[in-house]
Amino acid sequence: MTRPTFAKFKEKALANSEVGEKYEALTLAYDLRKKLIALRKTAGLTQEELAEILQTQKSNISRLENVHSPSSPKLSTIEEYAQAVGYKVEINFVPIESST
Repeated sequence: MTRPTFAKFKEKALANSEVGEKYEALTLAYDLRKKLIALRKTAGLTQEELAEILQTQKSNISRLENVHSPSSPKLSTIEEYAQAVGYKVEINFVPIESST
């Protein structure tokens, strides 16, 4: 019995409309957190160093970057994080592709 690849497993899971909806709902939060981590690493900072700059605890930085965190960060927190690593936040809206 051959074990399915992750790509095949994901394809099959996303065929289920409920799974697909939940996946889409989590995509934005996941992408944000991946970008925050990448920015921090590009700036050459550890979570501890960034926490010191932001005058907070390392656990708060960890929670902010954690994909599985149940809380959503405030925009002001994201702006402070971005500024601390040498960036500013820009928000972009794109049209939803029509299914017709």
